[in-house]
Amino acid sequence: MSVGPSVAAVALDLRLVPPAVAAWCAAVVVVHAPQAVARAVLLPGALLAGAAAVVLAAAVRHVVRGAGAPTPGRATGPGRLRRAAPAVVLGVATAAAVLVSGAVAQEQRAPAPLTAAAAQGRAVEVVGWVSTGSRPAGGADPRLRFTVTASALRFDGRWHRVAAPVEVVAPAAPPLGSTVQLRGTLTATTRGERAAVVLRAGDDPAVTGAPHPAHAGAGRVRAAARTVAAGMPADVRGLLPAVTVGDTGAVPADLVTAMRAAGLAHVMAVSGAHFAILGALVLAAAGAVGAPLPVRVAAVALAGTGLLLVVGPSPSVVRAAVMGGVGLLGLVAGRRAAGPAALAAAVVALLVADPWLGVDVGFALSVAATAGLVVLGRPLVERWSPRCGRDAAALLAAPVAAQVGCLPVTLALWPTLGPWAVAANLVVAPAVAPATVLGLLAALLAGPWPAAAGVVAAGAGAACWWIAAVARCAAGLPGASLAWWPGAGGAVTAAVAVVAAAVLVLRRPRPG
Repeated sequence: MSVGPSVAAVALDLRLVPPAVAAWCAAVVVVHAPQAVARAVLLPGALLAGAAAVVLAAAVRHVVRGAGAPTPGRATGPGRLRRAAPAVVLGVATAAAVLVSGAVAQEQRAPAPLTAAAAQGRAVEVVGWVSTGSRPAGGADPRLRFTVTASALRFDGRWHRVAAPVEVVAPAAPPLGSTVQLRGTLTATTRGERAAVVLRAGDDPAVTGAPHPAHAGAGRVRAAARTVAAGMPADVRGLLPAVTVGDTGAVPADLVTAMRAAGLAHVMAVSGAHFAILGALVLAAAGAVGAPLPVRVAAVALAGTGLLLVVGPSPSVVRAAVMGGVGLLGLVAGRRAAGPAALAAAVVALLVADPWLGVDVGFALSVAATAGLVVLGRPLVERWSPRCGRDAAALLAAPVAAQVGCLPVTLALWPTLGPWAVAANLVVAPAVAPATVLGLLAALLAGPWPAAAGVVAAGAGAACWWIAAVARCAAGLPGASLAWWPGAGGAVTAAVAVVAAAVLVLRRPRPG
């Protein structure tokens, strides 16, 4: 006898989602709060909230014990309290932890000497180490922007010890990890930014200390990615370093526009997909030689660390590494139900460590894409496998799940719907992994074996050419950028549509 559709047999573990939402809300609050408010209100309030969570947990435990075992089949008051209490306690505790972390970071990011110099617009001298890679300053400004973790500041004729990030705009960028000395004027940033001040340097930074050998080696790999692409067509010359190590400096402006219209802009940024692709490749190689599980895990961790060094351990890249690991877990682990719990735990850990991720667009997109992967990836593979085989289904499921997960966030930020985005992602999906892996391999071989690097780079270049061609073609199709309902209404509508689609995917088909 046929029965109606039922929810998938394996229920998703959503118990850590409320604490993750609470942590995110707390991060937004503490990041946008003035420093004085964070010091005087948020920090004491967070400590009190944490203490209240402990007291609440003890009280709930006492009430539940005193009520005895619940009667089967009846939802008693203590029984409901027992089920709801862990989420409430965890939510309060995680929010308190983020508030404490953010309040402390507010103090560290804006020490008195930095804020005083920025308020007066005075010339200063800063000593520190380069903690992020360079990027264009923006607009028509030809200079570069990077972050220096300052250790000392000379202001009013005296040196002050500090330990704070300083955003730098300078004519040239020194190597990542090097110690530098800079001169310029300080100005304050807008509230909510990671660095409290911007230093505008008139001269090139003076490098006073070479980077660590690991950073130096990673810098050579990044430079090699540009070198192996130097003789290729303009689209490939810009796209290969972008896909490989996130270096978008040479991508033509019209190609950037086309990639955004086609929904392929994420391919140019270092994302969780980079770490997931590399992790999957290392897992497959280690499994092929019969390596035991601990060795496979260690190999994946080592490869991820190496990629983290190559692309630069900026906060956004660390976030991508964590999300890539969670996404890989959601696609290859046997327990699909644990995927949302792992994602929520990663969100909480990242926000406690760095509350400024809560207002980072890349973080929101990364979490949304990973949520799509861990919730919809495996069900889509199971549905499509009978029609096209498991390998092809897995290849198709990843971009579709990620695009569906990102849809509410992208429409909230940029209310333009690209109807060809999913199709474009499906078409380029077979080329993304070869472009990333072959491009990275070519960069690694450029020093010891240039001839082999040229051959491998040709394969990566062909994959990049295909990605660029698809982007330009999709951007030129009719209706490539359709206006969407802007504001909160459009975001809620997109979220409802995504939830409805997820429910349909997660429900088992009706038996014949």
